[in-house]
Amino acid sequence: MKQQGVHPEGAEGTSDAASRPDTADEAREEVHIDEVEGDEPLLPARVHRPSDLMRLLVGVLAVVLLLGIAAFAHGTTSGLEQDINKGTGQAPDLLIKIAGLASSIAILLVPVAFAIERLIKRDGLRIADGVLAAVLAHGVTLATDLWVAKAAPNSIQEALTQPSPGDIHALTDPVHGYLAPVIAYMTAVGMSRRPRWRSVLWIVLLLDAFSMLVTGYTTPFSIILTVLIGWTVAYGTLYAVGSPNVRPTGRTLMAGLRHVGFRPVSAAREETPDAAESDRGRRYFVTLENGPPLDVTVVDREQQAQGFFYRAWRNLTLRGFATRSSLQSLRQALEQEALLAYAAIAAGANAPKLIATSELGPDAVILVYEHTGGRTLDSLADDEITDDLLRNTWHQVQALQSRRIAHRRLAGDAILVDRSGTVILTDLRGGEIAAGDLLLRMDVAQLVTTLGLRVGAERAVASAVGVLGPDAVADCLPMLQPIALTRSTRATLRRLARERAQREREAVLDASQQAKQARLEAAGHGTAPVVLEKPDKKAVRAEARAEKRAIDDALEEAREEDLLTQIRHEVLLIRPQAPVEPARLERVRPRTLMSFIAGAIGAYFLLTQLTHIEFGPLVAHAEWGWVAAAVLFSAVSYVAAAMSLLGFVPERVPFPRTVAAQVAGSFVKIVAPAAVGGVALNTRFLQRAGVRPGLAVASVGASQLFGLGCHILMLLSFGYLTGTEKTPSLSPSRTVIAGLLTVAVLVLVVTSVPFLRKFVSTRVRSLFAGVVPRMLDVLQRPQKLVTGIGGMLLLTACFVMCLDASIRAFGDESTSLSIASVAVVFLAGNALGSAAPTPGGVGAVEATLTVGLIAVGLPKEVAAPAVLLFRLLTLWLPVLPGWLAFNHLTRKGAL
Repeated sequence: MKQQGVHPEGAEGTSDAASRPDTADEAREEVHIDEVEGDEPLLPARVHRPSDLMRLLVGVLAVVLLLGIAAFAHGTTSGLEQDINKGTGQAPDLLIKIAGLASSIAILLVPVAFAIERLIKRDGLRIADGVLAAVLAHGVTLATDLWVAKAAPNSIQEALTQPSPGDIHALTDPVHGYLAPVIAYMTAVGMSRRPRWRSVLWIVLLLDAFSMLVTGYTTPFSIILTVLIGWTVAYGTLYAVGSPNVRPTGRTLMAGLRHVGFRPVSAAREETPDAAESDRGRRYFVTLENGPPLDVTVVDREQQAQGFFYRAWRNLTLRGFATRSSLQSLRQALEQEALLAYAAIAAGANAPKLIATSELGPDAVILVYEHTGGRTLDSLADDEITDDLLRNTWHQVQALQSRRIAHRRLAGDAILVDRSGTVILTDLRGGEIAAGDLLLRMDVAQLVTTLGLRVGAERAVASAVGVLGPDAVADCLPMLQPIALTRSTRATLRRLARERAQREREAVLDASQQAKQARLEAAGHGTAPVVLEKPDKKAVRAEARAEKRAIDDALEEAREEDLLTQIRHEVLLIRPQAPVEPARLERVRPRTLMSFIAGAIGAYFLLTQLTHIEFGPLVAHAEWGWVAAAVLFSAVSYVAAAMSLLGFVPERVPFPRTVAAQVAGSFVKIVAPAAVGGVALNTRFLQRAGVRPGLAVASVGASQLFGLGCHILMLLSFGYLTGTEKTPSLSPSRTVIAGLLTVAVLVLVVTSVPFLRKFVSTRVRSLFAGVVPRMLDVLQRPQKLVTGIGGMLLLTACFVMCLDASIRAFGDESTSLSIASVAVVFLAGNALGSAAPTPGGVGAVEATLTVGLIAVGLPKEVAAPAVLLFRLLTLWLPVLPGWLAFNHLTRKGAL
């Protein structure tokens, strides 16, 4: 199905904002452009720079890494200190005294002198930021000194301190209380951007560190930690309070243009819908006293930082290609855009002609282009996008690719069309010269998708083949995947996918309604009352099959292919042998990264708990009868899981096969998060069993929703019972009140944040749209409802008894816990395991269960092996039977 006339998301109604006047007179008549004869509207006084946050995170990571080296590489740190002390011990005493005296005086005078110089130039905000950072750094040093003295491991204490030369019974300070504040101050005030002051201060700091090291008042690791704390606290302060906004105003722009030889009369800001979030710079239409008008782009540090984390994530996760450098300086950005502008014109492509560049102070640059009037592709009407225009667009891309130039942003807003129909490629700052084949093929895939969104796949592919040839277009098929497209294009494709899904749902509902109406009319319900008779089972099954067939036909008729699939089909019609397998572009997937991090944390926690346990005597004295009981409870849990699912499925589904599906879920949990794998498998199983897709999803959703409610009620109930037993760690009032307060805080946060409120309301509406009608169907069959509720209670009871048997297998009468305490620990651990992104909740469940059992009074020598046995029986041992059941059901067509 062709998709013609589809505008990218956010493009509707942007024809004015996306168009550029062709003449100076037209520009003065445009009412959507704000004149900036002098200054623009007031800008925020402070901005939060992503680069400051990134440096903060790097600093924290460096501190953690340093402490880790000090804790686990004790031999290396000791040897390093000995070598440094041996080398510095040979320094002359006079040199040491002079260095110490000079640095002690200068380390206080230099910051004060710099502050006076800044105050004279009326830059007091930076000094205030520096003072705040110094105060916070001093507080962090005091807290670090206290932690090292009272709670740090001995290895860290030995790496950061040593006996004081003045008092052998005392230790030196782990962190210098005056050096860290000075470093935080000099970093926060921006002294690094002033070479002379920076050089002087670093010389003073090095002299001070040298003198302290030689005289034995510090250690190498202490100096490094001091520098890292000062640096990290400074950037944390800058990001928290914001940096002074130095974005150039309209008056500054006019002065900069005069500086490069132009005589501007006025400057008009071109407003775009995403101007506040774009990293493409602010664009101005400038009229001159004599001569044609100009297009001026202003790029400052704040706008350049837009999309920083997105680019950093793309560089980390994608292989073979990456976006531009995440930490690109203004000078580098200026040089790259200028180079691409000259290279594009030299290649024969139509691109804005760059005629001047200049700096606007230390924090902004301008690029001056000849004026190119016209409208973007997004703002054109469907009937204005002719075949000639499409071919002209491909000719421009062909000119770039002939010189190995990749554009990287061939979206609709980067293609400008003037009044004569000439296509001009803009927004070249993200491109690359000497690009590889991968990037060139991505440009082809991006442009054919951009054009396909407007004119359909057939015309887009035909125009590309007519200019580039069938082989070049066929080579781009492996790149035809969402991750290789621009951010705006992916958003548009997602919007279209939601619209297609909505149309399919409406078609299914209409078909179902028409089938019911036809059945009622055939039975005569619409004309006369009918005597109730016992329905014929064969007739009922035949009617159900006929209704299902009608719905399937309606779904097949309403099903639409997505745009990328349509493009592939059009290319395969021309080149049937073209490669269609998507190229592997992801280096690491977000789910894999989260699983690795969570698993590493869980493994570290478990290893720290197991290092002090002797498993040999523990296993030798284990009660194997309780182990067998734990195995039995684990096996019965699969029967309970089948009951809890079938209780919310009014249709007839074989019970033994449902039990087998739950066993197969044990294998699926290992390769997917616990809250995802089981839901997907049960939905697929019900669909293969004859339940319609929408009803299958609703049944699984109803089971999950009812299970969540039961889980919360049981957690609160067992928490209260645990408190009534006068367990020291848990009291009924505190447990229940803490749970209610936590829920209240979460509800308050969700309702107060617009994004979270919209997210939750959307999910709740979709939930009630499908799940609640299914619940009403189940309520009409009390036997089904009892089966579902009984299965959920039995499932929880089996897991609680399995954990209790595991505890009794390694403990005795003195270490046994009440069933209520075990239930609270299990329910809390199971909830966290369902939320954890790791397969089967690995790491999160073990850590939560172990901490919970220790908190309710179980010794860790019993808690750790009990949790390991419980997870072995409920997660790891069922993997092989689950794999066998999964393969069996797949061969039988049940999955």
